[in-house]
Amino acid sequence: MKKSLVSVFTTCLLISGCAVNAPTESIYEDNLVREGNSTEIPEETTANNEASGVTAVSANENADGSYIFSVTIASDETGCDRYANWWEVITEDGTLLYRRILAHSHVDEQPFTRSGGPVEIEADEVVIVRSHMYPTGYHTQAMQGSYTEGFESVILPADFATELAEVEPLPSGCTF
Repeated sequence: MKKSLVSVFTTCLLISGCAVNAPTESIYEDNLVREGNSTEIPEETTANNEASGVTAVSANENADGSYIFSVTIASDETGCDRYANWWEVITEDGTLLYRRILAHSHVDEQPFTRSGGPVEIEADEVVIVRSHMYPTGYHTQAMQGSYTEGFESVILPADFATELAEVEPLPSGCTF
């Protein structure tokens, strides 16, 4: 239930600006900034003058113990010259576990949700889900959590695991 509530609550915040009564102090852990208990997306998440990033994540377990992720991204896309071209699941130390290539822009579909997997992780393994924007790079707004505990909003340092932008698989272009 918690996983779906986080997704719905985050969507509510993005669409209607719902109020949040939660601590506002930042908690620093492993180079990540967590905004208290709030899933509200602070203004400083607009790295590279971009809107948002990953705003919601849910995961469903497969029979083999792997997971399918559904990831919601909000971005200020303009077409193939500026679009979210992938989202990825990484470990807290920046190791790539899975990347979902997005082959086209989503100008008229904001925010948008795409699923991908399978992702081979333990149910309680904490991972980070973030998106990448062509041509400017990674959004700093991401979600962190696990299948068992759900996911919450985090702000990544602008230079966190940026070397992954050169790791396969990579998109071959934008279709529209």
